[in-house]
Amino acid sequence: MRSRIKDILEQGAASAPCSFSGWVRSVRVMKGLCFIVLNDGSDVNGIQIVVDPSLHNFVRISHLGTGSALTVTGILVASPASGQKWELSAQKIEIVGNADDSYPLQKKRHSFEYLRTIAHLRPRTNTFGAVFRLRSKLAQAVHRFFSEQNFLYVHTPIITSSDCEGAGELFRVTTLDPSNHPLINGVPDYSQDFFAQKTGLTVSGQLEGELFALAFRDIYTFGPTFRAENSNTARHASEFWMIEPEMAFADLSDDADLAEKFIKYLCRFALEECSEDMAFFDKHIENGLIERITGVAEADFARMEYTEAIDRLERSSASFSYPVKWGLDLQTEHERYITEKIVGGPTFIINYPKEIKAFYMRQNNDGRTVAAMDLLVPKVGEIIGGSQREERLDLLESRMTEMKIADESLWWYLDSRRWGSSPHAGFGLGFERLVMYLSGMENIRDVIPFPRTPRHCEF
Repeated sequence: MRSRIKDILEQGAASAPCSFSGWVRSVRVMKGLCFIVLNDGSDVNGIQIVVDPSLHNFVRISHLGTGSALTVTGILVASPASGQKWELSAQKIEIVGNADDSYPLQKKRHSFEYLRTIAHLRPRTNTFGAVFRLRSKLAQAVHRFFSEQNFLYVHTPIITSSDCEGAGELFRVTTLDPSNHPLINGVPDYSQDFFAQKTGLTVSGQLEGELFALAFRDIYTFGPTFRAENSNTARHASEFWMIEPEMAFADLSDDADLAEKFIKYLCRFALEECSEDMAFFDKHIENGLIERITGVAEADFARMEYTEAIDRLERSSASFSYPVKWGLDLQTEHERYITEKIVGGPTFIINYPKEIKAFYMRQNNDGRTVAAMDLLVPKVGEIIGGSQREERLDLLESRMTEMKIADESLWWYLDSRRWGSSPHAGFGLGFERLVMYLSGMENIRDVIPFPRTPRHCEF
């Protein structure tokens, strides 16, 4: 039977025989005894193994290298040491896989920057063990939440011919020979490509999600997305995961209601279902993390018009690095000032100028703004972005013309407005940014197993 250390410790009973496998975190020899800390990834601390010299392979065990893989059988006993309730008195230890002195994760504390260079090994550290346990649990919580809300899970395409945001940041997908690319009048001839048209990796599943919402009413997507954006900030990655719900017969207020319910659900889930790892983050990554997340889980989310937000920022005494002016997008420093200083809690900013938002957002009657929303939270600023979608064919077509988006490239999207169109709305939440927010980790590269960023794709 393959037992987990976490389960054994939770079910612990004195003199209980047990057996489990894991990797060595440390080896100490004191007063003739050998003490091994073994971890199998199921919890933060692992378990201490006490090895008596009478064990037949004691000498070999006492010279084990950190990182070695072991299978241990013994008796669970109350530990006299502080900080641990149980330890294991070893009766048998099998060395499954040895690790020599070149193993890079020794006792000293390593920087996150260094650990990114050995991303294949960093899951064995306490911090990244906690990060990826939290990430796994949160992914399950996302599906659980939408299942409880009766949303349909849709797998939208990874390879696409449309650029949802219109920013031209797609990674190209092609089978054409780069050294002998077919051309027509000096322009690549994609008719000879695999899909007979220009294609790339998706930046969002939203447009396809809208089509399913107009058949099933409430749907969500949760999958990988890609941006060929040459950005090296702590918040950007070239490959990341997006959660994108879409609701038919819904407006911007319904959209904000769902986003608030969703964020509160995930905050409570992390606090309740990942309590050990959250305590680790609170102690070692961000002091006060649990208090911050609890505050969001229990808050009433404010709603503020973009115009009011600009006015209050302009009247504040704060000095900002970026200008504050109606018609300009809010920067992170503005967002944080609103949620941390002006409101003092999570805040929806709604109805943005149409010139700074995407073509698919519903135009408001004032002719200047669209029914868009951003959810701002303390510490990071924007965490969710969404909108009511433009369901009126004539206004959608005119907006696409204004933004020089060809009708023929989105004929199928326009069809959804010709036949049975209805008000609908949705939002996007970057999964990695969610994990960052709930763990206190500062860099997106540290919450995804194998980060993809400009000039980095080693694994």
